[in-house]
Amino acid sequence: MRDRLDGLWHDEDFAGWYPRDGRPGLSPAQLATVCVLQFVLGLSDRQAAEAVRCRIDFKYAMAMELDDPGFHHSVLADFRERLTRDDRADRLLDLALARLQEAGLVRERTTQRTDSTHVLAAVRDLTRLELVTEAVRAALEEVARTAGHLLVGLVDEDWGRRYGRPVRLGKNPTRPKTRILAAGDDACRLLELLHQHGTGYRPGPQAEALRQIVVQNYYRDAAGRLRWRTADDGGLPPSSSAVVSPYDTMARYVRHGHIISWKGFAAHVTETCASGGVNVITDVATTSAATNDGQALPGIHARLARRGLLPAEHLVDGGYTSLVHLERAQREHQITLSGPLPGNLTRQHRRNDGFDRDDFHIDFDRRQVTCPQGQVSAGWHGPYPTSSPTAAPLIVARFTKSQCRPCPVRTRCTATADSARTVGFPPRELRDLQLRVRAEQQTPDWKARYAVRSGAEGTINEFAHGHGMRHCRYRGQPKAHLQHVLTAIAVNIERLSSQPATEGPSSPRPPTAFQTFLDQHGIPRSKSWRTLGS
Repeated sequence: MRDRLDGLWHDEDFAGWYPRDGRPGLSPAQLATVCVLQFVLGLSDRQAAEAVRCRIDFKYAMAMELDDPGFHHSVLADFRERLTRDDRADRLLDLALARLQEAGLVRERTTQRTDSTHVLAAVRDLTRLELVTEAVRAALEEVARTAGHLLVGLVDEDWGRRYGRPVRLGKNPTRPKTRILAAGDDACRLLELLHQHGTGYRPGPQAEALRQIVVQNYYRDAAGRLRWRTADDGGLPPSSSAVVSPYDTMARYVRHGHIISWKGFAAHVTETCASGGVNVITDVATTSAATNDGQALPGIHARLARRGLLPAEHLVDGGYTSLVHLERAQREHQITLSGPLPGNLTRQHRRNDGFDRDDFHIDFDRRQVTCPQGQVSAGWHGPYPTSSPTAAPLIVARFTKSQCRPCPVRTRCTATADSARTVGFPPRELRDLQLRVRAEQQTPDWKARYAVRSGAEGTINEFAHGHGMRHCRYRGQPKAHLQHVLTAIAVNIERLSSQPATEGPSSPRPPTAFQTFLDQHGIPRSKSWRTLGS
C-alpha cells in the first residue's frame, strides 16, 4: 500500500469534509488508513490506536515519524461518524479504487460478478412483548439522561420493578396479557407526558422508536381501549416496515423459505473475475433485509459508472435478473447481464401438464394471440405496470367463455369449466429479449462463462468468516454500510499484497547441501521425484 501506491488517500481528498476555520485536525488520510487496517487485522479502536503508537509497520504504512505519539482511540469513533454522512463511505471506496486504477491493478469493461448475504444487526432477538417493554425502558433511560425532572410523579415502584433492568421474559412469560396491557399503558403515558412538554423538551431517537413500536403493536378499539394487534385483530405491519429493536430502527426481520431467517440487513458484494489477475472488490452495497436483490442492481451499476469500472459482462444469480434489468443494463450502460431468468410461472408450466404461455402464438402486429387449437383471442389489453419495480409491464390477451367451453382440451388450458383462458406476456421488445436470452442460456458457451459466477460464494465466505461482515459492529444501516466498505478495502489490500512484486516467474528452489556435493563431484542426480521409477 505504501511502496506501490504511495498510500490509498491524501489529505487533499478529504478537504471538503472539514470546515475551513477552527483548530487543525488529525490527518484524515492517516485515520482512514487506520480504520482499514483495523479490518485487515481485526482490531478494536484501542488496539488500533496502540498499534499506531508502537508498531513500525503501521507508522510506515501511514508515512509517520517513528517518534509520532499517535492519537487517542476515541478519535476513530468520531472519524467513522463523519464517514457515515452524505455517502462519504462510498466516496472513500471511490478514492481507493481510483488509486488502483492509476496503478493498473483494475480496469473497466472486464467480467464482474455480484452476490449477496445476510447481515445480523447488533441487537437482541426480542419477542413482541419484550420489544415493547425494552422500548419503554430505552425511552426512560433517554429522558433520565436529558430531562430527568420530567419523570418525577410518573415513575413509581412498579415502574422501577418493570423497567429498572434490561428485559428478559422468554417465549412463555407468566401473565402475558397483563404484561401486554401494562407495557402498552405505560408507553402511552410516557409518550403523552413527552408530548405535553413538547415546547420545552425535544424527544430523542428512543422516544421516536417507542412511538413507532406502540403504533405497530397496539390500536384503540371503538370504545377507546388499548388493544394488542394480531394478524386477525387490528393487523400487523409488513416485515419491510416493522421495527424489531428500539436501538436500531433500520433493522428488519426477513425469512427466506424454511431455511434462514434473520434481523438486520443485506450486503451485496461486486468483484472483478477476469482470468489471469487479482479479483478486486469494485462495489459493496448495504440494503434493508426486506429489499429484493434486484432492487440493488441499478445502484450498483450507477456507482460503477461513476468510478469508471463498468463491466462488459455482469454475472449474477436469479435474484438479480429480470427482463427490465437486462434491457436497462444494456441500454444505459452497455452491460451484458448474465443470470438465469425467472421461469414460466403459469400453473400449466409448473405442473408440466397443459398449455403454458409459450404454446400460444403471439402476433404483436395484429394484437392477437392464437391458442394451440386455433382460436384467436377476443381482447388485447395493456401493457399494464406491475406492482414490483423489477417486473416487466404486462400485456393481457383474453379469450371468451364461448371459445373455451366447447374446446375438447379445455381441461389442459383452464382450471374450471366456467372460466376462460387469459395469457399474460411482456411487450414485443422485452418478449424478443426473453426468448433470445433463454435460448442463449442453453448453449455450452454461456454455461461455461456463467460457471465463473460460483466463485462469488468464496468471496462472501471470505467477507463473512475472515472479516466478520455477517455481524454488525455498529447499529444503524449507515454505520453497517461503512463497516462493509472498510471490509471491502481491507480485502483488496490483502489480495493485492499477497501477489509478488514482479510478474516474472518465481525463482527455483536452491539446491540442498547434498545436492551441491553431487554437482561438485559430477555425480548425476534426478531433477524430479517423477524420474525415480525410471
